[in-house]
Amino acid sequence: MLPPPLRDRFGFTGHMEFYAPAELERVVHRSAGLLDVTIEPEGASEIAGRSRGTPRIANRLLRRVRDYAQVKADGLITREIAASALAVYDVDERGLDRLDRAVLSALLKLFGGGPVGLSTLAVAVGEERETVEEVAEPFLVREGLLARTPRGRIGTPAAWAHMGLTPPPQTAAGGQAGLFEP
Repeated sequence: MLPPPLRDRFGFTGHMEFYAPAELERVVHRSAGLLDVTIEPEGASEIAGRSRGTPRIANRLLRRVRDYAQVKADGLITREIAASALAVYDVDERGLDRLDRAVLSALLKLFGGGPVGLSTLAVAVGEERETVEEVAEPFLVREGLLARTPRGRIGTPAAWAHMGLTPPPQTAAGGQAGLFEP
């Protein structure tokens, strides 16, 4: 968020890449050891796969899964326990949470897949514009579920598939069918 002239004064600007699932599995195993939690490799894999490529999120999910496992499974984290816990916390198989799914649902169901403006989308999900733009959008764009266009946000075919919805038919011009029909 720094202006380019100020950023240039640092001499070097680094860019952090997202972690691969295998790397996140190692993070989860290490954190499980620090938390004194017993975790099976498949349980670590389940948590890592839903962590958005971010160790901080992997550690947060591990703590929530640990809490669930202590109550429901004598503290042992298996794939099934991890999946059940993450379902309770509304984190799906791709790592989408409640806000991500609310944004996609509004975009697809209320606005027919778009295009729709950011402010309108934020109002539809009951969040601040900045929250949608800075929290939900980056992951949805990276996952190929949402696209930002000059006309607004649009849902991609992958978004329709992930949400289990059928996209509306398109006209020959590429617009929405029935847009100007009575």
